[in-house]
Amino acid sequence: MSLDSDQDKKSNQIILKNNDGVYVLTPSLNKSFKFQTEWPDNSSQPYLFQSLVKDIKKDKDATFKATDKHYVFQTKTNYQSNNNLPFQEIYIDKKTYTPVMVKVLDKDKKSLVEVKFQNFDLDPSFKKKDFVLKDIMTSAVAELPVSKNQDNETDSLTVFFPEFTAGAELAEKQEINLADGKRVIMSYTGEKGFTLIQEKKASQETMSYPKQVDGELVNLGKSIGALSDKSLEWTENGTNYILASEQLTKEELIQVAESVAGKEVK
Repeated sequence: MSLDSDQDKKSNQIILKNNDGVYVLTPSLNKSFKFQTEWPDNSSQPYLFQSLVKDIKKDKDATFKATDKHYVFQTKTNYQSNNNLPFQEIYIDKKTYTPVMVKVLDKDKKSLVEVKFQNFDLDPSFKKKDFVLKDIMTSAVAELPVSKNQDNETDSLTVFFPEFTAGAELAEKQEINLADGKRVIMSYTGEKGFTLIQEKKASQETMSYPKQVDGELVNLGKSIGALSDKSLEWTENGTNYILASEQLTKEELIQVAESVAGKEVK
């Protein structure tokens, strides 16, 4: 399954499940994570039809209404580490009975994430190579668009700050110039302190063996992240982020990560 960004075509991610496990691939960085997990059966997935049907059948309090073109279901979600998105609205086409759109809602029923289905194939065909990690990554890297100003765009690292900090305050910001890029380390102190690392490199690394994650993959809305007990790692717009804390809960790690959007005010 490929997840693309309208704002940055180079930030696509691929979720692969085969007999060896579950992988999250980021072709633009030649990077991959491997999970030993029951995904997608262990939590809600707004982009998978089987998950949507499961949520509708499981929720005895689900509501239903019909519009001119759609059947609309509102159900509870099952995000193991994120209680901030407890509801969803699922739009099903009246004629084809296929998904059209999913809105993931917060506690106030406000839409925070929207998934729109452009096409839906009820009888897809696959080849064996479609599930081979190396083949998928090689093909995806070859299809990446080349920017006319690639060097200037890739070298620049725009530093973003979390808008949610669980009460912690920025104590130190350290900038490190790498041989082919830049790394920024921000330390937040307080009752629930944490460290946020942002790194961007000019050159693409040679693909190494997938990094094993003893945790779960989480949907941050803007990216798929790798969540463990004490850290969360994700990629967005060619920048790699690592969030680590001994005090934050998994849910708080996700909240901080989701809020990394604000630029520094000078």
